[in-house]
Amino acid sequence: MEMNMSFPKELNHVKENRIPFVICGGTVEYHGPHCSYGCDTLVAEGLIKKLAEKKEIMIAPTIYYSPSSYAVADETSGTVHIDEDVFEAYLFQIFTNMLDAGLRNIYVVIHHQFEQENLKPMTLSYMKASQRAIMRYLEKTQGRGWWGSENYANYYDDLGGGDDPFSWIKVIPTMSTEVQNATGYDHAGKYECSILMSLYPDAVKLERLGDIKHWFTESAKEASTEIGDEMVRQSLAYLEQKIQ
Repeated sequence: MEMNMSFPKELNHVKENRIPFVICGGTVEYHGPHCSYGCDTLVAEGLIKKLAEKKEIMIAPTIYYSPSSYAVADETSGTVHIDEDVFEAYLFQIFTNMLDAGLRNIYVVIHHQFEQENLKPMTLSYMKASQRAIMRYLEKTQGRGWWGSENYANYYDDLGGGDDPFSWIKVIPTMSTEVQNATGYDHAGKYECSILMSLYPDAVKLERLGDIKHWFTESAKEASTEIGDEMVRQSLAYLEQKIQ
């Protein structure tokens, strides 16, 4: 179910039953001459839409423009980069509204710059904004000193569970380290093109590979839907287990 096409009844069902509320963290980034600008966003969205066929989740509107960075190409390339501090402030407002609305089982799923689950600026922006929003919400609703009150005597017993407020918003990759090691992971090369081809075939045009030469796109000529299908299968298995 998608929030854009839902009504208060569906949202209340999600809140009351702690159904996962999933946001795809997207980018608009140059991926060579053969791979669409929405690659990272499309991989996340495609996997989450497939996950919605397997388990009950609510898909939130995607957050597209973000700190994609100019690491791959400069500002003339079509990449849209949002300053990290600006982006974090924007996310803080989004998460604050979601918490005020009563959502308590939020997941942000990211494909961009998440090699080996190492933390880069965009992911850190989501993590910092989410934890700040939770802390501010708790102070606003329970007062200063909330953690030291007797209401939280079981705090350490609840860590990581549904009653742990700092687990209300989780930021996770589309592909865990284990999945990346099992299938492969790159930028606009053999593996990223393969998973994108599996999810959105029209978003990859391998015949354009020769238009511009890049070291990071050389392996894309080896991309295939067969490789992509296996990447999708393993990524979905991980996401199905992770998003509860």
